[in-house]
Amino acid sequence: MSDTSEISTNDNDRYTVPALERGLRLLACFGPVQPVWSAPELARCLQLPRSTVFRMLTTLENSGYLQRSGTEYRLGLAVLRLGYDYLSTQPLAQLAEPVLQGLCDALGMTSNLALLDGTSVVYVARIAPPGAFQGAVRVGSRLPAHATVLGRTLLQDMDAAQLRELFGGEELPQFSESTPRHVEDLASLLAQDRERGYAMGEGFYEPSVSSIAAPVRGGSGQVVAGLAVAIPFTELVPEKTQLWAQQVQEAAETLSAHLRQQHPDLLR
Repeated sequence: MSDTSEISTNDNDRYTVPALERGLRLLACFGPVQPVWSAPELARCLQLPRSTVFRMLTTLENSGYLQRSGTEYRLGLAVLRLGYDYLSTQPLAQLAEPVLQGLCDALGMTSNLALLDGTSVVYVARIAPPGAFQGAVRVGSRLPAHATVLGRTLLQDMDAAQLRELFGGEELPQFSESTPRHVEDLASLLAQDRERGYAMGEGFYEPSVSSIAAPVRGGSGQVVAGLAVAIPFTELVPEKTQLWAQQVQEAAETLSAHLRQQHPDLLR
């Protein structure tokens, strides 16, 4: 079979490879709602012959993108590596690395950079000092935006109406006693954060970790990322909080300036 037989003849899709498109659709079926699939389930979901699905599954398993246990499949490590490669090669993550390193060196604390994806924050860069408290997050981790200090920073430009539209209602899922219960509660926290220029929470998501976060702004002045340090409770000293907040804000402003100078159209 020639290569041209794999190419759609439709003018709009003439460069589409159907076999690759089907494989990507198959991978997209895997997620938090249903992380494990069998071949018959995927065949029904994709409306494809079982023999076709089986060949796709075998190819993806041999490439490491899926792993099989008996008759069931789940995502493989190659997907994780691909995700890490994506995050680490983004211009924003690359620009952020020396800024995060400088903040980590100055405070001796883990520094993080995150982006907003729907109602979640996604960690895209992280620098930790040797032997430091690590917490539960890693590069690639997704956490609820409304229940995290970094999330509050990323939501900082939104008013109550925009928050309702984003979260789809008044009630917000609870993750700790500090989690805002309603959109109005979240909007009130965001107003306080805007007034002081940074967000802070003691045990806001993880009971043993406090955070200070500040917004990173793009070329049009909008929030495009959040920068934060994680502070273990054992190191939380109230008289140093203001100094730490100032250093986090300065780091966020430095990264914002780099972003405007080197990538003015990035995330505009």
